[in-house]
Amino acid sequence: MGKRKNKDSSSSLGECIAKVHMTLRARFCHHLPGKPFGVEAQYKNLMDLLKQTAVHGESNSVLIVGPRGVGKTMLLKSVLHELKEVKQVEENLLQVHLNGLLQTDDKVALKEITRQLQLENVVGDKVFGSFAENLAFLLEALKKGNRSSSRPVLFILDEFDLFAHHKNQTLLYNLLDIAQAPQTPVAVVGLTCRLDVLELLEKRVKSRFSHRQIHLLNAFNFGLYMEVFQQQLSLPEEFPDKRFAQEWNQNIESLCKDQTVVDILRKHFNFSKDFRSLNMLLMFALSRVTVSKPRIQSMDLLAASRLHTMDSKANILHGLSVMELYLIIAMKHLNSIYEGQPFNFEMVYNEFQKFIQGKSNSMHYFEKPVVLKAFEHLHHLELIKPMEGTSVRTQKEYQLVKLQLDSSQIMDALHKYPQCPTDVHLWASSSLE
Repeated sequence: MGKRKNKDSSSSLGECIAKVHMTLRARFCHHLPGKPFGVEAQYKNLMDLLKQTAVHGESNSVLIVGPRGVGKTMLLKSVLHELKEVKQVEENLLQVHLNGLLQTDDKVALKEITRQLQLENVVGDKVFGSFAENLAFLLEALKKGNRSSSRPVLFILDEFDLFAHHKNQTLLYNLLDIAQAPQTPVAVVGLTCRLDVLELLEKRVKSRFSHRQIHLLNAFNFGLYMEVFQQQLSLPEEFPDKRFAQEWNQNIESLCKDQTVVDILRKHFNFSKDFRSLNMLLMFALSRVTVSKPRIQSMDLLAASRLHTMDSKANILHGLSVMELYLIIAMKHLNSIYEGQPFNFEMVYNEFQKFIQGKSNSMHYFEKPVVLKAFEHLHHLELIKPMEGTSVRTQKEYQLVKLQLDSSQIMDALHKYPQCPTDVHLWASSSLE
């Protein structure tokens, strides 16, 4: 009987852990947007603007401006999430999402608008004289009932500044021009990280823009960052197992008072205030939660922090051959001799030969073409970089290059290198100190 009870308890815990993973992962990936922190005024401003279009049928245009990772997209998602709770908005509002990185010209953008509005059948084989006629036809097709009523359309232009580089800025001109027309309710929302974006607009486009801008800045302090950390990891009230949720949230609250956790978060806060970076850190920590270890501990965050801040170039060194490590150390030795000046393969090979003949305890012999092949592999891995202005006709043995690693990265990689030969360690220590 006791065994059965333990089995049921384990099964229940497993279900709780699975639910925790599902709930928090969805939150970290922004599938469930909540109200953003510290931008209440901007939130209200954007909500009022979009409500005017979605509910009252008034056209608007606005730019959301701020550095990358500040939460521009999250702000917009949160506003739309709340706006869709209004039945009238959910049934009528049409959304078109465009991205300047994907829709590189106006023809591609128009095809994407047609696809997202599901109007391929309406357009059919019709031939239009201009882009403006095609766009106007698409919007005309959205009208329902009499001509005075039509469904509101929200155009979201991510990387807005890239649309300003399109030929004649035709798409922007026509969207903003339609936004001024009384018939079709249209809201144009641009997201950009460029503060000078208005200077990129042509005069005719700028005159049709409302000049409304919502600015987001990384102005929050570490206290608010800690609040976000606690909120992101806390389970909601509607979590199925109330007792488990209470214990989980109490654990998160105690983590916020743990000095180790505070130090880790302060380091990340000073490095980047990007909430996506914080969510990635929390995702790594959450991945360590299992049935056998059903709580996040400070050591989980420490391990997650090390994984999150791992040096990608130093990681590449872990997969190099011993020969390639020899060349890396030879290059670093040259860096210290010539004080960071560029070098070529012949110089590296000579330094390598000195080590093989004089400093190595064991006898090694590598033919020069083999060493050159290893050198070229380091070039392909971008661990060494050719100097700008180097002639293409220069033989590869004499092309000047620079090493893209510093001594701390090399030493760190050597300490973690599996079964690293002793002579490599000794040579590295002698040449790097």
